[in-house]
Amino acid sequence: MTMSPCLLNETVDNDELHGMRSSGAARRALDYYLKEDVSAPVPDDCFFDIKPGISHEDALIHASDLLRSAAATAYESASNHKGNQRDLAFSVVYLIDMAKAMVERSLQAPATHQANA
Repeated sequence: MTMSPCLLNETVDNDELHGMRSSGAARRALDYYLKEDVSAPVPDDCFFDIKPGISHEDALIHASDLLRSAAATAYESASNHKGNQRDLAFSVVYLIDMAKAMVERSLQAPATHQANA
């Protein structure tokens, strides 16, 4: 007696499965288990990247400049509002000023340490 093969229903296209096929996690898992040579890691989708090898001092100087620009923007925004929105914008200016003071203090610390040595 011969048995006829059981015919399977056609595979339904599933958007979720197709999305997983192009995901970084799926690619890494397949690379790990199926390939001898692992593919290069997919870069993060970030808007900017920090230059490799930048010194801590240069990074802090740049952060201080960014905070100064953010404070100017928030201050200008506060000047154009009234009431609670003005208070909220000025609170952002205050928070930025505190962060800027901490960054600037970090920049002064190595010079103070070297003077005491």
